[in-house]
Amino acid sequence: MKLWHRGFWSLSIANMLLAISVYMLLPIIPIQMMSEGNSPMGVGLSMGIFGLGIFAFGCFISYWIQRYRRNHVCELAIIGVIGTIAVLYYLDAPDTMMLPLPVHVLVRFMQGAFYGLAQIILLSTLINEMCESAQRTEADYAATWFSRFALSLGPVLALLINQYIGFGVTLLIAGAVAILALLLIHFVKFPFRAPDDTMRRITLDRFFLPQGAWLFLNLMLMTTIVGLLLSAIGDERFYGLLMLGFLFALVAERFAFINAELKSETITGLIMIGAAVLLMLTREMPVVDLIAPVFIGFGIGIIGSRFQMFFIKLADHCQRGTSQSTYFLAWESGISVGLYVGYGLLQSDIHTILWLSLALVVFNLVFYNFFVHNWYLQHKNR
Repeated sequence: MKLWHRGFWSLSIANMLLAISVYMLLPIIPIQMMSEGNSPMGVGLSMGIFGLGIFAFGCFISYWIQRYRRNHVCELAIIGVIGTIAVLYYLDAPDTMMLPLPVHVLVRFMQGAFYGLAQIILLSTLINEMCESAQRTEADYAATWFSRFALSLGPVLALLINQYIGFGVTLLIAGAVAILALLLIHFVKFPFRAPDDTMRRITLDRFFLPQGAWLFLNLMLMTTIVGLLLSAIGDERFYGLLMLGFLFALVAERFAFINAELKSETITGLIMIGAAVLLMLTREMPVVDLIAPVFIGFGIGIIGSRFQMFFIKLADHCQRGTSQSTYFLAWESGISVGLYVGYGLLQSDIHTILWLSLALVVFNLVFYNFFVHNWYLQHKNR
């Protein structure tokens, strides 16, 4: 059975579309909230609470996908995402009274909860069911790249639509993209699996890998850098060039790093991100605005792929799905922490954000090189 068959293509594209629909909100919600007079702390809470929400349903996921049809649970979660986008659209209507900030924060929390539920089921279960056992590592790698590209495609699309048409239409298109993801999943046929008689209602299975806690912390701190930078310089050109960096990273993994030393990807990625931050701190030439986003995209792209493989190799055979969900949680929570700190605590002050980002790059280099990498080599299972 070939990996790239119709079912796998459908789920991979659905994964990307779902991520695009959520990442479309990443740059435009702060713009809209600031235009309505919300404080920087209010904006930071709205962006950061999303990362907390993705953990909300985690302990129940294993029970739900064994008790009910897992694709149906995923579809209901996507409907939840669509519903929260609809609520944001309603709150933006001209005849709607301004509701207090806690209501907006609650909607964002629920959006994160539904998005986390949908993505964890997609990445940890549905995509793996569409391929043979020997193909699952390649499937996980490919599917995650689809959602990684969404970090660039979603914001670029949203910023252009918001600039020329408006915030309301941007929300409608984000909802429509999520509906397309829902339809793609709905028309894929999944094998029936009988429920397990020993199911536990609350468990870390398919949610969080305890033995991967150090990897989780390290990756979360790395993606925090990305969230910080997006809170200060996230225009459409930045996101577009970020995509170019992702493409360079994908090519480099296939050719430059295929036989390289194991730690080379992470070290190179951090050096590239550090170089981008130093360029922005010390140079004001227009070319820096073109080079820095490419460096950042390249750096976080190769780091993300390498850490995804680390999670897989650290897990036992029956924990593959749990390793993927843990990787997803680290990636998303780090970006949300960075957005919260950048908007809420640092008020998008570019100079302070760059210095903090550089400090985190140095810390992550030391933390990974002198502790995490050696710890991983001692505890990996494959």
